[in-house]
Amino acid sequence: MLLEMKNVAVNYGKINAIRNISVAVPEGKIVTIIGGNGAGKTTTLRAMSGMLPITAGEITFEGNRIDHLPAHKVVANGIAHVPEGRRIFPDMTVEENLRTGAFLRKDREAIEADLEDVCERFPRLRERRTQMARTMSGGEQQMLAIGRALMSKPRLLLMDEPSMGLAPVIVEEIARIVEEINANGLSVVLVEQNAELALELADYAYVLETGNAAMEGPADELHGNEHVRAAYLGL
Repeated sequence: MLLEMKNVAVNYGKINAIRNISVAVPEGKIVTIIGGNGAGKTTTLRAMSGMLPITAGEITFEGNRIDHLPAHKVVANGIAHVPEGRRIFPDMTVEENLRTGAFLRKDREAIEADLEDVCERFPRLRERRTQMARTMSGGEQQMLAIGRALMSKPRLLLMDEPSMGLAPVIVEEIARIVEEINANGLSVVLVEQNAELALELADYAYVLETGNAAMEGPADELHGNEHVRAAYLGL
């Protein structure tokens, strides 16, 4: 198993944000975490990437404990995080933003090759390479956030609400990008408010409710589950 969370808890002060969460991410698969607002989806992702300390349980990546590592060490181990709200550097150019993704790397020639690959994958980033990131549209900024994460050369990509606030046509393009990235061998953990989209993209799914894992299973099976369809798909 590429990444495993076992009985993980995270607190915000005295408040239990998540309790006894267990998630397994197989190599080469897309795993999605869905649930309502405040269910603990973003907290779970931040625990995976070292942005939040856990108060119980353990997290392993390629068989090694990573829950004690700071976030930059987690990145160095091969996990990249595309955060909710994109969090690009607005007053830096597109290229400067992309290069920050490779900050921990020392392989200069490979960095240049990967920069070219990202620009090939996202033609609009090539077109706007010298443009300030804040002047880009929401969809372009999301592509930039994904491209920046790919520049760290990850084995696992964590994506938090990549479709949030985007027009339907751009959401379709982001979905295509996620499928393409995964088809090239990159494992993905996808947190999505858009449960329909998430279950269509994913191989396996977890449903969180108020900080607890309510159910899990193959994504196509959960898509047909009556509770999931009523609570999250509006059917």
